[in-house]
Amino acid sequence: MNDRTNTIFGWVLASLIVALGGSIVANTYFHGGGVEMPENPGYVIEAAEGGAGADAGPSLATLLSTGSADAGEAVFAKCSACHTIAQGGASGIGPNLYGVLGSPIGGHAAGFAYSSALSGKGGNWDYDNMDAWLTSPRVFANGTKMSFAGLSSGEDRANVILYMLANGGGPALPEPELEMEETEGEDGVDAPGEGPGEVEGESADAIEAAGGMGDDQPVAENVGDDV
Repeated sequence: MNDRTNTIFGWVLASLIVALGGSIVANTYFHGGGVEMPENPGYVIEAAEGGAGADAGPSLATLLSTGSADAGEAVFAKCSACHTIAQGGASGIGPNLYGVLGSPIGGHAAGFAYSSALSGKGGNWDYDNMDAWLTSPRVFANGTKMSFAGLSSGEDRANVILYMLANGGGPALPEPELEMEETEGEDGVDAPGEGPGEVEGESADAIEAAGGMGDDQPVAENVGDDV
């Protein structure tokens, strides 16, 4: 019985030794346990830099020039749970916003308890500051009591600002930037003064005409006879 047991243990031990040896040989041959980059990878994926290629969209000035106070009134419904905007309206969770544009940041509504993050911000509610505030109040004034996440749409922010402007006025709207005009016409048509065609003005005399010709163009032999 003991001999049979010893034989079984011997075969088990031998099997383990063979398996261990095979594992060592396989790891050595196939470089197991480590990851190596191939010399010529099949393809490489390059990640774009953060923010690269992102479309910034139209400027605030452009959005304000094409926006609508009526559309802003509909968006302002999201704010009406905390704010009133009618002249003489009472402050609620947030201050009354009538005439807020152009007023000092954190000091528009008398008697309202602004957070120190907002009252200590400084500056006035100009269009850029209001746009940044509506984008993310917490980013604009870290520590503000306002829990509103913000408006991700530039069009919505511009429309709300126009609605505020219609309720109490504010500074003059910024002028939208003028777009650069292409010098070349549509479908490859040359701009004025370019390419072949007649040019207004006095006709060139023979000498001037000869001076304007290319080297491969023939010139009359008697051009200088009239000088």
